[in-house]
Parts: sequence; structure tokens; C-alpha cells
Amino acid sequence: MAPRARVRAPELIGRGGWLNTGGNDLTLTDLRGRIVILDFWTFCCVNCLHVLDELRELEEKHRDTVVIVGVHSPKFVHEAEHQAVVDAVERYEVHHPVLDDPELATWKQYAVRAWPTLVVIDPEGYVVAQHAGEGHAHALETLVGQLEAEHAAKGTLRRGDGPYVPPEPVPTELRFPGKALPLPGGTFLVSDTTRHQLVELAADGESVVRRIGAGERGLDDGTGERARFSEPQGLALLPDGTVAVADTVNHALRRYDPATGEVTTLAGTGRQWWQGSPTEGPAREVDLSSPWDVAWFAGRLWIAMAGVHQLWTYDPEAGTVRAAAGTTNEGLVDGPAEEAWFAQPSGLAATGDRLWIADSETSALRYVERDGDGFAVRTAVGTGLFDFGHRDGAAEQALLQHPLGVTALPDGSVAISDTYNHALRRYDPATGEVSTLATDLREPSGAVLADGDIVVVESARHRLTRLRLPEEAVRVDAVAHRTQRAATDIAPGTLRLDVVFQAPEGQKLDTRYGPSTRLLVSSTPPELLAEGEGAGTDLNRELVLAEGMTEGVLHVSAMAASCDDDPSNEYPACHVHQQDWGVPVRITEDGARRLPLVLAGMDG
Repeated sequence: MAPRARVRAPELIGRGGWLNTGGNDLTLTDLRGRIVILDFWTFCCVNCLHVLDELRELEEKHRDTVVIVGVHSPKFVHEAEHQAVVDAVERYEVHHPVLDDPELATWKQYAVRAWPTLVVIDPEGYVVAQHAGEGHAHALETLVGQLEAEHAAKGTLRRGDGPYVPPEPVPTELRFPGKALPLPGGTFLVSDTTRHQLVELAADGESVVRRIGAGERGLDDGTGERARFSEPQGLALLPDGTVAVADTVNHALRRYDPATGEVTTLAGTGRQWWQGSPTEGPAREVDLSSPWDVAWFAGRLWIAMAGVHQLWTYDPEAGTVRAAAGTTNEGLVDGPAEEAWFAQPSGLAATGDRLWIADSETSALRYVERDGDGFAVRTAVGTGLFDFGHRDGAAEQALLQHPLGVTALPDGSVAISDTYNHALRRYDPATGEVSTLATDLREPSGAVLADGDIVVVESARHRLTRLRLPEEAVRVDAVAHRTQRAATDIAPGTLRLDVVFQAPEGQKLDTRYGPSTRLLVSSTPPELLAEGEGAGTDLNRELVLAEGMTEGVLHVSAMAASCDDDPSNEYPACHVHQQDWGVPVRITEDGARRLPLVLAGMDG
């Protein structure tokens, strides 16, 4: 095994304290003798949720030698609230210790630049690897095996139970519900996300009529008692009276028939979509990625594909799916549907001429409308990835904070489930004004109309809440925020960008069919870069900064595919690694002339 750099791991500190440890604080000394994997995450980030799922098998297989520690590092103001972190740890079934680091203290100590980032610490307390983004489970499995063998031989490996202590369960009828749907008979169907079920509630929104699903993770069709889901979210009625279900963590689209109680799979393979996979074809043969909501619009079922920042469509007559809007790049760019950028679209609502979208990571309200023979994407509220808050008034200056739901109202306006502001907001296309309808909701994630009222899914209060639609808006004090991350000082002129990627041991870059790497660079504002933006296949590039610019954000998206290095195997197993970075930069004369971003490995 090649020698590794010996870098002592900094201590783990965070003002929010520790979760899932039975009230005990942990130090790296407490964990000496174990292989420690730090998972820097934040609960708004769908890529972070993907990594949580990737780590589950590794965590179970190496439970006596590996300790995974989640380091919660917030992007949004709401994510810095301790109770919100407590809720997220339960919501996403995080079964390892979590350090709540609202001030990004440990993030800074480890020089992390992006969500998610994984850092591996060996049993002697040294950092031996860093991985940014998704797709590293196989590399981690290989590295863990090497470290187990190496430190068992040295006598520095300590086996045994880890420090995880599960919290006490709380009895409620719903647990972190995601979305709701009124059924024709007057009842409500709710996605009971954390319990991996659908629940039909009576017209009062409280009494349970029936539960659909066995209540444990899985991808099984069949009767309501036998079927299994994995964190289902969005629900929509199909023309035949059945219900389409966005089965988020299964990367699948399911169908529930209220008449028979049967659950079947409409689309998806159960595997997550990766760059290079088909973007259209027979629905059961095409991979999907974290479908979050669904809505019937323009003769198709539209899917908010949060995991790849796109909208897809499902055609029930042809039995096919296809990407309909978005490039997979994360951001806020309007225009023809195939050129638009989204950022975790998470809520959909259709009117006659528009499909409204809650675009969560840009804190934006957007919509799709017909444009000639195709579709175009427009933005009603929101400016981009880094600006958010709670401000009413003219749409061009109004602010939201990570909305997850949108609802069409009878007067042509739309209600926005402004999740991280704990509010229900309203946008009126006729006046271009944004107002606040209700506050003191707890992480509202969707809403539906019922008998002239609006029924809100209060996800973090585990209930549906019925509200009268007010004639006048609620007045709130305006607040505005920007994502707080320390800027990187870079020198004016030419900047060397290096994306560091080291294939895991026993693998090599897959060049059988051409380049196996991809690099896409852009900036905010676009004028920041004089040269160097755009797509290419090399993981390094010379960027030229425009004269007169003093600050901005570099957006870097990288992908690398590695395969098992075995000449005798005609069909080696291959693995895709990918990550997006948004790097705030400040241009100063004494700044750095090289910007290294670690995709996998260590920066030499």
C-alpha cells in the first residue's frame, strides 16, 4: 500500500453539541483505535442525503471498526437552529453520532469547501483521505479494508460497540409528513415520509383511515400491507383515478390504487441516475434521482427530480420517461427548458397555463410555460443560490428561504410553503407582489385546498393544519441573508484550478470509450471570469479573472469515472464520482494563484 501523508486530525468542536450519544460529548481521543469517517453535511442538501444512504451499508458492515460522525454544517439560517438539526437527524434516520456545528468551526478546521465532504481518519488519529460529493462508497469500502488490515497488524485497531445511542421514539400518528393530496371522497392521502408509508386521513385531517406500506424501507409492490417505500414524498392524481407517488429514496415513481389498495412501480429501477445514464426510454428501464414531487400538466406527469436539478415527465400511455427541463447544473438560469438551471426542485403545482415550481436551493418560485412548440422556464421570485430571507413586497426584491411546496389558489395566485421561514407566503402574478399568509408553522412542506380552506403539511409538527385563507396578508419584519462561508483569497490575473482525483486502489480512470472526466466552470457574476468558463474533459484549467473585479463565486462541477483495474475482466465494475462546488472568492494582491478542490484523495 502506498505511503500516506501524516496529517493530524483537528479536534471536533461545535457550539450545538452532540446528538445520538446519550448526552455524552465525544473527542478524537475517545475514538482512537477506530476508523473515523467524518461526514460534513447539511440537511437541505439532496446530495448530502444521497451520501447518508450510500453510507448505510458501510456503517452496518463495519460497525465494530468504523465510527461515522456527522458534522452538521449549515447553509441556511434555519439549519443553524439546534432543534431543526435534532429533527433532521430523526427525519433522515441518521444512526450515528452527529456534531451540531452551527458556526462551521470544524468545517473551517478541516478546510472543507463543499457539501457533502467525507474525511477519513485512521485509528492513530491521522487524516488519510478526503472525498467530496457522491459516489465514493466503493472507494471507502476499499480504504476501510486496507486500514483494518494495516492497523490490526500494528495492534492499533480497537474493535467493539460504537458510541451511537438512539434517541427515545416519540409516538405520533404522522412522523415528518412530506406532501398531502385530497382524494375524491373527501379524505386526505399523506406521505408519512420517515415511516416509509402513505396514510389516508379522514376529512378532519387527523383520524387515520388506513396505512399503506409495511412501514420499513424497501422497494416492494403488492397489497397495502406488503408494499414498501423509502421516504416517499410527492403525490398526484392520475387521469385514471390512481395516485402517482414520488418514492424519493428508492429513486422510483410508484402508483397507489385507492380502489384496490395495490401498489405498483411506474418508473425507475431503484438505482440512482448518474451522468451518462439514459435520460429517456421505457419507464421501468431508466434510472431516476430523488424524485421529490409530481403534478399533472400539459398531458403528462411532471416530476421534480431534485437529485439532478431537473424536471422529467412520465407518459402513462407510452410508458416512457424523459428529461424535460434542466441541464443537471445547479443554479438559477431561465430560458428554453432544455437550457434552464434548477437547484433541487421540490414542489410542483399546475394551473391551466403554468407549472409552478418551488426551487428550494435557490429559494425561488419558478414556472414552466409553453413557448412555441416547446416550453420555457421563468423565475417569479428569487435571485440565486446564496440570497434568502423573509421579505415581502415586489417580487424582484422579495425573499424566501428554502421553500419545498407550492399550491395553486382559486384567484390565480399561488401559495408557497416557505419551509425554512416557517411561513405560508403568496405570490400574485397579476400584481407581482409577495405577501405572507401565515406564520408560526413548523417547516411547512406542502399545502392543499379543502372546502375553501388551505390545509398545510406541518412537517416538523407531524400534522396537517387547516387555515382560513386570510383576506389580508400578515405583516412581518423583513430580513435578508446570504450564505455565510469564508471567502478564499485569490490573486488577480491567472488562477490555476486543480480538481484533485485519485482513483481508489485497484481502480483506474475508465478511458475505454473516451475521456472519463468532466469539468464545468462558471461564475457569479458572469463577468468575474474573462477566460476559462465552460465545459471540458481535463480536471485542471487556467482561469483568467477579469480586471476590476473584487469578489464573486466560482461554480465548479466535476465528474470522474473509475473502473476495476483487471485486464482479464471484460466487464469491470465502474464507479462515478461527482461534486459541485460554489467557492466564494475575494481578489487580493497577496491571494493564492492555485485553487485545489479535492474530489477524491489528498492534495499533494
